[in-house]
Amino acid sequence: EGPAPLAKAIALLKQAKRAKFDETVEIHMSLGVDTTQAEQLVRGTVPLPFGVGKTVRVVVFCQGENIAKAKEAGADFAGSDDLIEKIQKQNWLEFDVALATQDLMGKVSRLGKVLGPRGLMPTPKAGTVITADVAQAVRDFKAGKVEFRTDKGGNVHAGVGKLSFDEAKLEGNVTAFI
Repeated sequence: EGPAPLAKAIALLKQAKRAKFDETVEIHMSLGVDTTQAEQLVRGTVPLPFGVGKTVRVVVFCQGENIAKAKEAGADFAGSDDLIEKIQKQNWLEFDVALATQDLMGKVSRLGKVLGPRGLMPTPKAGTVITADVAQAVRDFKAGKVEFRTDKGGNVHAGVGKLSFDEAKLEGNVTAFI
């Protein structure tokens, strides 16, 4: 009776280092769902206890005092019309996660053609439309909240850390994701 399957898998991963950079550890799960059925789509976000091992650039579409709150919480960019215009006119996309407050979704929806195909469009299902605490939402995504959704084959994929993480951290992240 050796180590648990997960611990064994992580140990094997650590032995098989092939690249010169810090590789991302990913999880892939086949859910066996029929993605042609709307009610069988699986989608959401999960905060990983030990983060994803990379700096996440967060942009927040908000107005009023929420702009200051978002920036205090660590958002890289926060604003409303100015940011929307920058994306429309300059095709500016230097961010990894886009969050939006409920009141600005009307304006942000105009960016659907640009953000949609890149998977950056804020949606309530992905937890990227903020209904309550702007600061908390920013902190969650900065800390390493991972978004996932089923692909055409009914599989889910996500990065759950870097190869340089110690075993316990990788195990914690994988367990949290599952």
